[in-house]
Amino acid sequence: MKPRYIGHVSHSDPVFEYFRNEIQPQIIDVSSADYRVFKMNGSNDVYLYEERSTNTKFIGKFFVSSGRMEREYNNLGMMRNYGFDSGPHYIARPLGRNPYINDLLVTEYCQGELLSDVINNAIQNHNYRHLYYRLTGLAYFLSKFHNRTAENANVNFDDTCYYMDMLLNRLRDKQLIDRGEADWFYYLRNRWHDNPSMWEDRQVIVHGDATPENFLFGDGLNVMSYDLERLRHADRVYDVGRIAAELGHFFMLNTNNRYKAEPFIGHFLWEYSCHFPDRENTFRAINKRVPYYMGINFLRIARNSWLTWDYSKKLIYEAKQCLEEIWRK
Repeated sequence: MKPRYIGHVSHSDPVFEYFRNEIQPQIIDVSSADYRVFKMNGSNDVYLYEERSTNTKFIGKFFVSSGRMEREYNNLGMMRNYGFDSGPHYIARPLGRNPYINDLLVTEYCQGELLSDVINNAIQNHNYRHLYYRLTGLAYFLSKFHNRTAENANVNFDDTCYYMDMLLNRLRDKQLIDRGEADWFYYLRNRWHDNPSMWEDRQVIVHGDATPENFLFGDGLNVMSYDLERLRHADRVYDVGRIAAELGHFFMLNTNNRYKAEPFIGHFLWEYSCHFPDRENTFRAINKRVPYYMGINFLRIARNSWLTWDYSKKLIYEAKQCLEEIWRK
């Protein structure tokens, strides 16, 4: 979704002084500033600001608490310190935060092609080669994101099981699943919990919100990301499985067949695996775990209120199909 113009920042608004005195000098200093405002598509209150005389842009994100604002500010800086401060892998630079102005975080504006647009273009215009190419770049980015942050400790799979419990509770609250369906999902969760392969990899820092709206592509294999509020320690397949599920969701929503995404999911997993010493063993290890993470992400997507009841039920059915892969692992 393109940013929607909503007006100008009033010179009497405290945010104007903050932008002019603290943010603008970090980009291009101007003697007389005037900021246009555009509403971005996001789960938080996210806006694009453009200084009219210089056309310089930056992003303002308002949080509901100072703690969340500080967490994302620190996460952005941390990942840039891991080497994501230049191409081809880039994390948006934080420019400032202000707890006194509605917990405002300001980051630089990154321009590129959204993964969501690439997927939709492939579905609508059959531009499959471009999607394959962008997934190659994303696999490269995420492999570096994970490998640079790998720790000696093994994955704590309990955390992801708790997340699945939370999703099931939300779906029950929305009456999208009943008690019997929930019990079957709990049973499947326990089977995955008892699977040694879910615990054996080293934990890494994951993006935590690896959705098609959170990755931009530049020239070549350049990939940019932002929105790191949900950074956490987890299995690398936490991110990989979310991308796979999002691909399945996009194709199912637009073609009524998630299996049309399978060639692209397979390509993404294979390209991710090439950044390890033993590509084939890595690919096999990821494929053992990815059905669980695809399953919980279909459940996550099914919660969205903008989806129809029937489509949410389809996602829940696909989640069950993925989680029942435990018998074949």
